[in-house]
Formats: sequence, C-alpha cells, structure tokens
Amino acid sequence: MEIVPNFSLKKHNTFGIEAKAKQFVAVHSVQDLSTILQENKAQKKFILGGGSNMLLTKDIDALVIHIDLKGKKIIKENNDFVWVESQAGENWHEFVLWTIDQDFGGLENMSLIPGNVGTTPVQNIGAYGTEIKDTFISCEAMTIESQEVKTFTKEECHFGYRESVFKNEVKNQYIITSVVFKLTKTNHKINTSYGDISAELAKNNITNPTLKDVSNAVIAIRQSKLPDPKELGNSGSFFKNPILLKSDFEKIHQQFPEMKYFNISETEVKVPAGWLIEQAGFKGKRFGDAGIHKNQALVLVNYGNATGQEILNVSKDIQETIFKTFGIHIEAEVNVI
Repeated sequence: MEIVPNFSLKKHNTFGIEAKAKQFVAVHSVQDLSTILQENKAQKKFILGGGSNMLLTKDIDALVIHIDLKGKKIIKENNDFVWVESQAGENWHEFVLWTIDQDFGGLENMSLIPGNVGTTPVQNIGAYGTEIKDTFISCEAMTIESQEVKTFTKEECHFGYRESVFKNEVKNQYIITSVVFKLTKTNHKINTSYGDISAELAKNNITNPTLKDVSNAVIAIRQSKLPDPKELGNSGSFFKNPILLKSDFEKIHQQFPEMKYFNISETEVKVPAGWLIEQAGFKGKRFGDAGIHKNQALVLVNYGNATGQEILNVSKDIQETIFKTFGIHIEAEVNVI
C-alpha cells in the first residue's frame, strides 16, 4: 500500500472539484484497512468511498483512506429469498444490475444512483418508493479507533429519511466494510406506483413488468432528468425533500395552494424541494461555472471549473430564497467538506 502525498481528488468526487489530499491511500482488503489505521493512529483521517455525496470546499489536511474493497457473494438462500453480501467498494449501480441479472428483487427501483455500496446505509439511500432499509439485513463496520469489527443490525442502524446511526450517534467512528441484503427469488414485489415509472412502462407497452423492465424505466427517467457526472459534475440530489408537520404545512398551503406535497403519515407531509427551487426561479440558472441543472432543480452542477465554495454559495442562496418565499427550510443532502 503506497501512501501518496499531495494527491488530487478531482477524479474521486463526482462534482469534479479540484482539491488535494495531504496524503492518500487506497485499501483493497479489510486487513489492509486495519493495518493503515493501526500504523497511522495519531494522524487525522478522512474516509472516502465513491465520492458521490460530498462537496469539497477545500483541500483535505488529512490521510484520505479510499475504501476500495471488492467482491459480492450469496451467503444464504431458501426457496423464496437470498441473502447477498457486497463489499463496500463495489459500485452501487453495477451491484444493482448484478442482482437483477440473477433475478433477485428489491433493489431495481434504486438503479443508477451514484456511489458505492458501503455508503448506502449511511444515507439510507432511496428512490421511486424504496429505501435501503427495505432490504437491508446488516452491515459490518470497523472502528477507526480500535480496528474491532462490529455487525450492525437493521434495528441498530436507526434508519430514517436519509438518516442513520452513522450520520448521528456513531458519526466518524466506524468504516463500513460490507453490507448484507435480503432479496426476493420468487414473488417479486414490483413497485411501479411512484413517480413516472408506470408512465415510462406504458410508453413501451409493458403491462406485466419484470425486474429488468422496472430498472430500465428508472434508468431512462433518471437519464432524462439527471446529468451524467462523467459529463457534467454533480452529486445527484443536493437537497432533501423537507418534511413538515401537517399543521404547519396547512398554513403555508393556504398561501400557496398550487404547492405539491405527499402525505407520509397522519401528522407529516413531504414537499418536493425541486418544486420549491423551480418556483423560486433557480432551475437552469448559472453563476459562473456553478449552476442548477436545466432538467432537475434539485441538482447543482459544476460546468467545468467551479470551486466547491462557489457551489456552496449557490446552495445557500437557494436555501435563503426558499425560506424567505415559502417559510420552509431545505437541508443539504450532500456532505459539505
């Protein structure tokens, strides 16, 4: 394992921001990870996965440890279900496609989400009516301090909307090394009710969709709305959809009756942040090389040479305008470094 000084992270973050790591090392096994942590105990560390959910606003004055653990396997199965373990460094979308190729159901609605498998439980990622917690069984994680490996069950992960124990109670204490999912082998629960999936399937005259059909529909929808990070730097959805108490939402809704919303419980309502940003006039706007995507207002983009600070400034301007206009605070989903 070579520790490289003054390492460019431009190719290791999907925004394509030019920032340097004081030191950088890629680890390819759990043993390598343990060794690096032991040998660099006194050093400040920064853990890097797929680089898809972060905005770098400065150089990283630390040892950047890139988790590049590869491999996936079936660890258990019966007639109806299969338990699949993936190492943390596997690309998420490629892993989803692999499960579909095996005719294992449960992840197809989350096709084409950028990033690696190891970071999916941190955010409890989700799309089109499904979330990681729906199929998650457990994950293994190494303590940065002592290199002990602990198994976190679904209950111990405290999953919420884009939330988990790894973003809260044990933040910066563990590195996820592998994740286990329980997927269907038969009687797949095909979920086409959310977003534009049913319309996309109808467009292709598909009335009895397979897992692959659903995945293809999701990919087509995402590609029509979201830019490819390889062509235009971005981190997918920059903001979370705000969740409001119904009592608060009703007052705002009286003022803005056209506001879109989804009931998520008897007491809570989710408002699409993209709708708020579009109504505030930001969709497609450009500020130098930082901007808001023309097809999806939730996505902030780097047109080439934007700095992380410039993109952060645009995001703050959006947040302030939304609050002034609607009285709603929208939170960043992306980790700002």
